[in-house]
Amino acid sequence: MVSGGRPVDRLNAFVAHSDVRIEGEQDGPLSGLIFAVKDLYDIAGYPTGCGNPDWLKTHPPAERTAPAVADLLTAGATCIGKTQTDELAYALNGENAHYGTPVNVNAPGRIPGGSSSGSAAAVAGGLVDFALGTDTGGSVRVPASYCGIYGIRTTQNRITLAGVMPLAPGFDTLGWFARDPAIMGKVGRILLPGWSDPRPAKRILFPEDVWALVDEDVRAALEPALQRLYNAVGAPESVTLADSELEEWMPAFRILQGAEVWRVHGDWFREAGPVFGPGISERIQWAGRIQASEVEAAFKVRRTAQQRMQALLEDDVVMALPAAPGIAPPVGAVGAALERQRTRTLRLSTLAPLAGVPQLTLPAGRLEDCPVGLSMLGCREGDEGLLALAEAVGEVVPPGSYSS
Repeated sequence: MVSGGRPVDRLNAFVAHSDVRIEGEQDGPLSGLIFAVKDLYDIAGYPTGCGNPDWLKTHPPAERTAPAVADLLTAGATCIGKTQTDELAYALNGENAHYGTPVNVNAPGRIPGGSSSGSAAAVAGGLVDFALGTDTGGSVRVPASYCGIYGIRTTQNRITLAGVMPLAPGFDTLGWFARDPAIMGKVGRILLPGWSDPRPAKRILFPEDVWALVDEDVRAALEPALQRLYNAVGAPESVTLADSELEEWMPAFRILQGAEVWRVHGDWFREAGPVFGPGISERIQWAGRIQASEVEAAFKVRRTAQQRMQALLEDDVVMALPAAPGIAPPVGAVGAALERQRTRTLRLSTLAPLAGVPQLTLPAGRLEDCPVGLSMLGCREGDEGLLALAEAVGEVVPPGSYSS
């Protein structure tokens, strides 16, 4: 395998500290495809910066390549770089105080979403065929919606995250982006252990209480894509996911996530004294103050969420959800409005991680000339079914109808 060289990057999608190019093996199932990896993944001989200059300074170059990256190279794909991320992947916006904001070509002047910001921007901008990200609380699914591309969060613990910087291991998952659902499926055949041909989905659930969290104009923008999904599977069944308890789920996720962030990285925070940008700095300080009693109460809420989701999501069931509460906010937005957007987004994006189930976002429509995504949530180990359904819906839609 030959290394060296990176494409011209006008989108600020790639990191500057690692000029990576590694050719894939010849004649593999992914031969001819090029990809990039979020700068949380180790590549032997290169540093892993994790979006923060102090992390970059205090960690040596990787000795081994993350297995997920190695598997893609063995399958024939060529890696052409490492992509920008929010600091330690602890954000949803994609704006990095140290390295800037990758360009969202499908929503000019608006954020790409994070934390897998560079991977989403590189795919949307056509710099790569697909890109690896990670998803703890929405870091693949939200950027996919904002950038008008496909993105999947896989079943918790199904794909190894060895050689990937952990944020909150109880929620961290591997994910990837592409502009083409067929490529999404090809990558899945390589990365998903024990790949099996999926059984077709037979039922679509429509959780009324979740859809009530988004504005009517978002729902209207997604309605044509919902109808295409119904055409592929069948008429939707209205359900209530959690009723009044739904308000408790997102705060419980934040507490459990924050406690894990501090458990994993607290020693480094204290010893290295790293400098973080706005929002992330306050979040990390808050994580260090979380009490054991709060964690215990949050675990109880998570168990309730898991039980409810498992009861609804059988092998042949898919739940249709909005991927985000609206379009991407403008670059540089600050204040209460941005924080409200984050809270609304987390209410949607924390459902899958609480239950440990897979979720796939597909480009579904436009609002104010910006992309909005539709998500499909499946049962545990139901990743193959979501990828197959994304292709089936793509076949229902005339070519280019989802393009942004």
